[in-house]
Amino acid sequence: MRYDLVLFDNDGVLVDSEPLSNRHLAAYLTELGHPTSYEDSLRDYMGSAMHRIHDLVLERTGNRLPEDFDDVFHARVFAAFRRELKPVAGVADVLAKLAADGTPYCVASSGSHQRIRVGHETTGLDRWFDDSRIFSAEDVGRGKPAPDLFLHAAERMGVAPARCAVVEDSPLGVQAARAAGMDVYGFTAMTPADRLAGATRLFADMGELTDLLV
Repeated sequence: MRYDLVLFDNDGVLVDSEPLSNRHLAAYLTELGHPTSYEDSLRDYMGSAMHRIHDLVLERTGNRLPEDFDDVFHARVFAAFRRELKPVAGVADVLAKLAADGTPYCVASSGSHQRIRVGHETTGLDRWFDDSRIFSAEDVGRGKPAPDLFLHAAERMGVAPARCAVVEDSPLGVQAARAAGMDVYGFTAMTPADRLAGATRLFADMGELTDLLV
């Protein structure tokens, strides 16, 4: 069906940040005495808000991460973004088509507003997203898999959840979208299809998305 709002995850869907972010996260956690491989990071933390990383480490080890963990991690990741980050191939064409068709869209990300902005400014996607189209887990307090962020974004954009489509690449994001009562399109470029099995549809190439959303 034609949707009244398309909500994009950011990391891995709009910007190709998951490899960079998870390499740095795995390295930093290992440095702090919590041995973590790149594959571990993708499996456990991809799509997570920062509070979930703290919660999982505390649950598993009984130890809290340092108070400055978020600041140090973000400084490292943002430096890497500015050097290396690229937009996801084909996503600018998707955004251009939505804009041309007059279909409202926004980004709803577990990442902070600063993380979203750094990524968009580096990749040139900021031309498609003014402040009214950017929503972060910071705005609601609970990140994915809770549905709060998607419901908040839909409410602010004035669209009923049943009329929304979410574009996600993480199991946590798919769970959150389904819990919000929204259709969700699972992008399998980095995530095995079986881990996104709850999605309404799966697709492997961003060029396929515009046909799925009509």
